Amino acid sequence: MRKTIQIIGSGFSSLAAACYLAQQGNNVTVYEKNSTIGGRARQFKENGFTFDMGPSWYWMPDVFERFFQDFNKKPSDYYELIKLNPAYRVYFGINDFISINDNLEDIKSTFEKIEKGSGEKLQNFINQAKSNYDIAIKDLVYRPGVSPLELITPQTALKLNQFFSNVSSDIRKKFKNERLIQILEFPVLFLGAKPTKTPSFYNFMNYADFGLGTWHPKTGMFDVIRGIEKLALELGVAIKTNSAIEKIIVENNTAAGIVINGEILKADIVLSGADYQHTETLLEKEHQMYSEKYWESRVFAPSSLLFFVGFDKKIENISHHALFFDVDFNQHAADIYDHPKWPEAPLFYANFPSKTDQTAAPNGMESGFFLIPLAPGIEDTEKLREEYFEKIITRFEQLTQQKIKNNIIFKRAFCKNDFVSDYNAYKGNAYGMANTLMQTAFLRPKIKSKKVKNLFFTGQLTVPGPGVPPALISGKLAAELIQKSFRS
Repeated sequence: MRKTIQIIGSGFSSLAAACYLAQQGNNVTVYEKNSTIGGRARQFKENGFTFDMGPSWYWMPDVFERFFQDFNKKPSDYYELIKLNPAYRVYFGINDFISINDNLEDIKSTFEKIEKGSGEKLQNFINQAKSNYDIAIKDLVYRPGVSPLELITPQTALKLNQFFSNVSSDIRKKFKNERLIQILEFPVLFLGAKPTKTPSFYNFMNYADFGLGTWHPKTGMFDVIRGIEKLALELGVAIKTNSAIEKIIVENNTAAGIVINGEILKADIVLSGADYQHTETLLEKEHQMYSEKYWESRVFAPSSLLFFVGFDKKIENISHHALFFDVDFNQHAADIYDHPKWPEAPLFYANFPSKTDQTAAPNGMESGFFLIPLAPGIEDTEKLREEYFEKIITRFEQLTQQKIKNNIIFKRAFCKNDFVSDYNAYKGNAYGMANTLMQTAFLRPKIKSKKVKNLFFTGQLTVPGPGVPPALISGKLAAELIQKSFRS
């Protein structure tokens, strides 16, 4: 029977869920509070420059292929992918960097030159990571987090010890060179927690990195949003922007609709891809599943200070993606998780999409995206933003041996306060809730409300967790639980 389904938010998880629910024959409408779709993956253009505002790494291409395959489509039907080589560089000092190439053999050679014997160790490590990837990404993450029994399979039983050790200690048993260790610890940062707090099983992220490579949609990550939007529209989904949700209507403990600009819109099902904690504030207290105390007790992934910068010349000695690990990795992590404060010497990430995409900047110019991970809930002022931009741009000049400050012709900052105002993000988090052992699978906030019938959630605060591929999967899981609820 055809149902009317109202979806809150237009990020990856909401758009993915909309596609699946429309494919089931439902009447689906997506409502977005901002003027453009995409949630954290929005795009903006200014002075001839184009910037992706959030995700900039296209990893796990197989997850995107699986998503489109569910609709008898391929990613190439909607956007073009370019494999980056090098995938990224990691800077440790002045013109001192390690390049990670686009294939494992080259990466093994790079490791071997730095630490004798590490090439073979890396092969064994990636073999194990691939085994974990096959279990996790091809099976476990497609389970809805309803029961702990979802994690118990013959394969996971063999790897039980990897859930009680951590990524950092596992890597350090195999490798001695601190630079190689930091490169291997880096991918799990996408999961939102410190390597020392991330179960060893999650080294499948290293296979995503070294095994599957780093890709770039031809004109940016927003290509993927546009592609899924096009698919959704083909399936009959309606998408409405400038539509902030004021309230979720509950009648007889059942979601019955939403209120936008004072207008009541009836629904058989309400699905929220907006921030989970914020969504519950749209309900009366008795209908909320999680208290403020609960959210306060969770380990959240970092917030971020972002800078979108336009330069009037080409930047040298840099790759499309670059990580700046010339300062103490552990100290910055402690400033995020252990004693939250602005870091004295921040690690940072820089992304120059115009190195790959000529449309990202005017001819002869460069578009740059800089990111500093920060503790969620931290103080955010214009003065601090400017102070930290000066810190990282000065280091960038030193490390890449060039002057660029006077070539900045456009700059926009985006930080914790913007994550709150634009996305209703709890404490201004950028990546949701960290995937620690006690916040994995069935231990995450539930997709299906236990207090309000026909109310569902999707996105990075629920199953399976933070990141773009998990968001696509979360949309599918929510759609499947909704379909199951029709039959019950």
